[in-house]
Amino acid sequence: MAVTDEAIARIKEMIVTGLLPAGARLPREEDLAVQLGISRNSLREAVRALTAMRILISRQGDGTYVSSLEPQLLLEELSFVADVSHGDSAAQLLEVRRLLEPQATALAAHRITDEGLAALRVVLESSMKADSVETFIAWDIAFHRAIVDTVGNPVLSLLLDTLSTHTQRVRIVRGAHLATALESVHREHEAILRALEAHDGQLAASAAMLHVSAVEQWLQARTTDLLSGGQ
Repeated sequence: MAVTDEAIARIKEMIVTGLLPAGARLPREEDLAVQLGISRNSLREAVRALTAMRILISRQGDGTYVSSLEPQLLLEELSFVADVSHGDSAAQLLEVRRLLEPQATALAAHRITDEGLAALRVVLESSMKADSVETFIAWDIAFHRAIVDTVGNPVLSLLLDTLSTHTQRVRIVRGAHLATALESVHREHEAILRALEAHDGQLAASAAMLHVSAVEQWLQARTTDLLSGGQ
């Protein structure tokens, strides 16, 4: 293991074990370098890397601190990965979404209120009136976010939101035949909402599975076309 990688691992260990809890200030550079048995240059590289990961934060003129370590902060990098993902990377992210979202939708079916269902119906009807890809995507995100938020697990909401970002969704919709894509999504959303209205967890999970799987199938077909030189 490279010296810098070892320093990163050691600092992470100090955070995990509570020696450096969230919000704690790191020891002085020279003291921490001695404690870790590395050069100050190697320590600086490790600190820069951990800062880029949002694990540490640097305060000008004050020192370096452990961040709040909140999931939203630590998952920011995953949002960027989703934004720039193509090909196999995009497929892998969608696969993770397919593993999580149907179960979240099943839980939502048992927990959603009449008020929540009414709000979802408004979102769905609004999406059907969208006059641009951007507007449609905004309603699409609102539809899925409202369902997952019903579960009441902020980490799950954040993770699923991150796995399918605004940028990624716009790219997918614009890469398909727009009218056909929107019609298909409306139909799939309607099936999900009907299952939620019936408070049928199994049916809701199946509808969500079909919805995400349809996106996966489009992406696979698109990737195959590109590899074969198609348009």
